Amino acid sequence: MPDTEQETAPARRCGLVAIVGRPNVGKSTLLNALVGQKVSITSDKAQTTRHRITGIRTVGEAQFVFVDTPGFQTRHSAPLNRTLNRTVTGVLGDVDVVLFVVEAGRFGLDDAKVLALMQGIGKPVFLIANKLDTVLRRAELAPWLKGMQERHAFAEFVPLSARKDADVQRLLGIVRPYLPEQPWLYDADTLTDRSERFLASELIREKLFRLTGDELPYTSTVVIDEFKEEGNLRRISASIVVERDAESSFGLTSLGEVLLDTGFAAQLILIGEEYFQA
Repeated sequence: MPDTEQETAPARRCGLVAIVGRPNVGKSTLLNALVGQKVSITSDKAQTTRHRITGIRTVGEAQFVFVDTPGFQTRHSAPLNRTLNRTVTGVLGDVDVVLFVVEAGRFGLDDAKVLALMQGIGKPVFLIANKLDTVLRRAELAPWLKGMQERHAFAEFVPLSARKDADVQRLLGIVRPYLPEQPWLYDADTLTDRSERFLASELIREKLFRLTGDELPYTSTVVIDEFKEEGNLRRISASIVVERDAESSFGLTSLGEVLLDTGFAAQLILIGEEYFQA
């Protein structure tokens, strides 16, 4: 008698996962690692991420939709910072899981102010202790963790280094059961909801910050004037908009010298070849 029973495929899961924390704690690096490709720029300059960046990773029947947010700014109240902070708080109401990223073994006033946003949100919050590779004495993490557990009822505690693939894969496995069973929001091969034009402007801005260090105001931005697709080639014309800082001697002449001396254009070509032909 033939077996009429059919194997039931695992139910699909899909959920929004917010990555939040103070500036420069490694959120964008973690997002890129979770997605498996660069979708958010990184640098040592605080507030490099200004936009709500969505990265997508589909593994088996589960689709993770990660939302990288600007670092919550507590020290300055400039209009841009207030807008960035509203972006952070707005994200928390839309997601299924929150990854609260801190540096392993550290918790300062800025971290506390971000954690305060998660009181009563009714969503599982994971404590992500990033940069574990920088902790010299792992035994010191035990009392630190106990103190963190007293601050908030975290659903999970995940110590990791965002630069280690094994740690990233472990985090994906821990998050997966928290994703609701529902259809995927994106195709399986989608990596981000951002356009190539937007990503091009961000990659240029990242390189600018890396080359100029603290000299270039973080409010500086890049405007794409022209974006042409010619097969695998992208021809891009962009304008760099620099806000004049009265306290800084860094100006257009200095910026021009940096771009010429560092072979800026050549470096952008190499970055473009690596990213857009990936």
